[in-house]
Amino acid sequence: MNGVAPPLRMGTRRSLMATTQSGLVAARLTELTGRAVELVGVTTFGDVTRAVLTQLGGTGVFVSALRDKLIEGDIDFAVHSLKDLPTTPDPRVVIAAIPPRDDHRDALVGTAKLADLPPGAKIGTGSPRRVAQLRALRPDLEYVPIRGNADTRIAKVTSGELQGIVLAAAGLGRLGREAEISQIFEVEEMLPAPGQGALAVECLAGRADLIEVLSVLDDARTRAAVTAERAVLNALEAGCAAPVGAYSADRGRDLFLTAAVVAVDGRRAVRKSTAGTSSAPMDLGRDLAAEMIAEGAGTLIGERAH
Repeated sequence: MNGVAPPLRMGTRRSLMATTQSGLVAARLTELTGRAVELVGVTTFGDVTRAVLTQLGGTGVFVSALRDKLIEGDIDFAVHSLKDLPTTPDPRVVIAAIPPRDDHRDALVGTAKLADLPPGAKIGTGSPRRVAQLRALRPDLEYVPIRGNADTRIAKVTSGELQGIVLAAAGLGRLGREAEISQIFEVEEMLPAPGQGALAVECLAGRADLIEVLSVLDDARTRAAVTAERAVLNALEAGCAAPVGAYSADRGRDLFLTAAVVAVDGRRAVRKSTAGTSSAPMDLGRDLAAEMIAEGAGTLIGERAH
């Protein structure tokens, strides 16, 4: 033995988006700790199925295979897009780190800004949250469910099959595709998915040694903000395929949280905001969700199945 620690095995989905963001996390961990990291590609059910995410129930379809590899000991830790993670905790694993968040907003890749597209233009997105909010802005457009990686989706615009697609700005940024963005939606126009733009670094709950190593990646401000957002989703008992948007911005020691549930037709919404200390983000999210439920948010979520 020469005393050199073996490389840490990082599990990642195989898509270019996933391996790119995982590679950034790996490089940062090596920079901060000196530990070598090797990427282990894992194919998840969400990657191979052709079903639309809403048909799958959404939650966890990109996550369970990575968690299985953790439990089986084939990888040491995994990197997820936080918005893909179920909000109900799995006692076997722990989110050891949430690195600083990238852009939280949604972006339109298209031939023009949303307001300038002609009536009947086709916009591609597989997200009920995005469709509901887009319909509120432009009820005269046609919204088409799409799957596939970012390149596949962008190609549908380039070919003229679609006049636009909506993707997370963070993912486009990580892939270096910002030049193709025709519009960034501010949160007043379109609330992002809870946790959008953030990554989660997950390992086994029993690996105290590894939790300590990975904790150098954690950003307390991001963790507080996304905890509040995900608490709303959890309290609404809605999965990541539900038409729920939430965003929390921090101002010093306070969090300013806004959340919305939008009817699929875009005509009705329950949108609420609150503020509170960043030291109790879970309570902030739960309390806001309770106010939303009192105003009928649960009814709007239930309508998505009809």
